[in-house]
Amino acid sequence: MVTMRRSVSLFMAANVRQSVAEGRSDAIPIFLQDIPKLFHRKIIQPDIALIQVSPPDQHGYCSLGTSVDCVRSALVNSKIIIAQVNVNMPRTFGDALIHVSHVDYAVEDNTPLPEHGSKGAASAEETEIGRLIGDNLVEDGATLQMGIGSIPDAVLSALKNHKDLGIHSEMFSVGVIDLVKRGCVTNNKKKVHKGRIVGSFLVGNKELYDFVDNNPFIEMLEIDYVNNTHIVSLQPTMTAINSCIEVDLTGQVCADSIGTRMFSGFGGQVDFIRGAAESVDGRGKPIIALVSTTKRNESKIVPTLKVGAGVVTTRAHVHYVVTEQGIANLFGKTLRQRAYELIKIAHPDHREQLERAAFERLKCMPAP
Repeated sequence: MVTMRRSVSLFMAANVRQSVAEGRSDAIPIFLQDIPKLFHRKIIQPDIALIQVSPPDQHGYCSLGTSVDCVRSALVNSKIIIAQVNVNMPRTFGDALIHVSHVDYAVEDNTPLPEHGSKGAASAEETEIGRLIGDNLVEDGATLQMGIGSIPDAVLSALKNHKDLGIHSEMFSVGVIDLVKRGCVTNNKKKVHKGRIVGSFLVGNKELYDFVDNNPFIEMLEIDYVNNTHIVSLQPTMTAINSCIEVDLTGQVCADSIGTRMFSGFGGQVDFIRGAAESVDGRGKPIIALVSTTKRNESKIVPTLKVGAGVVTTRAHVHYVVTEQGIANLFGKTLRQRAYELIKIAHPDHREQLERAAFERLKCMPAP
């Protein structure tokens, strides 16, 4: 007799999108900072936690290495912990350590860690987005959050003349390394975790894994702390840079679905967008960055979101939207003003159509 199992995804990657679309798997929409609550409140009750760790040190402590995020909350609520011990796993600190006495079963497997990176060099549009953000929105002494991909890498490449930057981000990638070596990232202006890069998981390549290995400059902490909106708001000039699939003319941001088809998940976008907006020093910058068109020259600035599309970041959360065409500041703007600002940063091929759609929707012409 074959027992069918349904996988449940907390943030969808390419390997489960088709299965979810066909109804063979499930997805839970949830803020990244809230995932540990699923385990602590017994909403999800794992029988077995299968983790990958570094070899133990002389005191018997292994490290979760590249992935602390919600792994720690899952394993402390599991009945059985099975560890894959891998010499290729970097040894990181913070909340990453687990003593061998807590492991029920261990197996050695030294498979090289997966390597991820941007899909080729940044396009001219992505490079321009990076320049616009770096030149106009990132201040010296700012604390940064950003994800992985060509746009975040383009932003990092534009910061080589900045000073005393800090990193407080759910994840960071290889682009941070050059800024550390140049002395641009010091974390010296931070009020919390001063002098340390704070992350919760890593996505990168061997260069990144070697950089974080046994590096006390890096603290890997649990995701419900790193992404906690209050903790984010404490960072000086918190600058959160996130991407999306499309933005409508009122500023609603879709980042997890294409119409009714689920594409990814909420992740930490809202955690950091809201945390930056609530920055206690009043200097935070919540930023949504996207190329203005798809590869098929369809506008990503749209009159309305696609039918069935989910709103991840609401129009009230959004402050800055950046495309290669410019920067739109939506904070405190009326619907008419928002439409005007967003049409200005849409691709020129689509502006006239967007103006007509805005008039039809708002019953008045967009205006500053």
